[in-house]
Amino acid sequence: MMPAIPADIRTPAYVLDLARLKKNLATARRVKAESGCRILLATKAFAMPSAFAIMREVLDGTTASGEYEARMGREEFGKEVHVYAPAYTEEEVRSLVRIADHVYFNSPEQVARFLPIVQAAKGVKAGVRINPGYSNATLGGHLYDPGAPYSRFGTTRAEIDQIPWGAIDIFHAHTLCESLHDGSVGLIEHVAREFAPYIRRVKAVNFGGGHFMNKPGYDIGALIRAIKAFRAAFGVEVILEPGAGLVVDAGYLVASIIGLHRNEKDIAILDASASCHMPDVLEVPYRPPIFDAGEPGEFAHSYILGGKTCMTGDIIGEYSFAKPLAIGDRIVLGDMMQYSFVKNTTFNGTPLPDIGILDEDGSYRVVRNASYDDFRSRIG
Repeated sequence: MMPAIPADIRTPAYVLDLARLKKNLATARRVKAESGCRILLATKAFAMPSAFAIMREVLDGTTASGEYEARMGREEFGKEVHVYAPAYTEEEVRSLVRIADHVYFNSPEQVARFLPIVQAAKGVKAGVRINPGYSNATLGGHLYDPGAPYSRFGTTRAEIDQIPWGAIDIFHAHTLCESLHDGSVGLIEHVAREFAPYIRRVKAVNFGGGHFMNKPGYDIGALIRAIKAFRAAFGVEVILEPGAGLVVDAGYLVASIIGLHRNEKDIAILDASASCHMPDVLEVPYRPPIFDAGEPGEFAHSYILGGKTCMTGDIIGEYSFAKPLAIGDRIVLGDMMQYSFVKNTTFNGTPLPDIGILDEDGSYRVVRNASYDDFRSRIG
């Protein structure tokens, strides 16, 4: 069903649906309450400070992939901050220990160089990411599979005994991507079975992100049972850090038709861009859902939808509509909160979309206006 977005909003615009976000957060609240785990927001997938006040009511903090995300989590979210990167410089680590509560290392080499800096910092705990040899990434093949062959993520089984486990607080295993409960449960059970001696030497286990807990078909009860069993077996805390899984279907990208073209097929050109505004459409690739549209040929009028940049491949996909498209028509793309505005670009000088919130009473407010300054500030 088409969301009730006001017809007069400026496009393109990313629109957070507050009612849908709260519904998703209710799932996280249930998982926490019934399993006893902690849940963090992975800001690499979703970072809208305007929504943090609502999210912090449920979530325990944020995870970051670098210093700027960590700083945002500290200053804007205001709860615990965890950070992981496949490698750091010494300067980064010295900055991070002033911001983060938990710093995760990727390899014995990084631990050997930088663990003393963490240990010297008051109140900061160390974690290590392990490559557990388990994969359940359901999207993008090796591009989004942390456990793919030759992955740069995590200490392998061959090197795990080089880690000084007596100085490590958190065992971190992130191997999922848009996984349903079978992936979540499979990872938890695999770690319990294969890494028990190491789990008994830490205080917490972080099972990372990729738990698509708000996707239809995800069995929340199965996740809760697996977490409870793991905690009972090892007496450790369990942490999850979903990003996309907290904002599934919680927002839109609203665009307008600005041009119509014919080259054997009908082509509609939008004021939005796959390349600039939803890069995963091209990188994964995937075909985003569009409200009131179907597969090519399903309805009477089929169109290729393209972006406004000069990149030949700036194509969203081919869709069909019940009526012919016209200049000024609105196109509403669904599930556009995850990995959209956090990855967007101003290639070609293409304006960034506004960021707005659709409140529960149906009102709409813009929280970030796009401008020339967004483009200019990114270049020298």
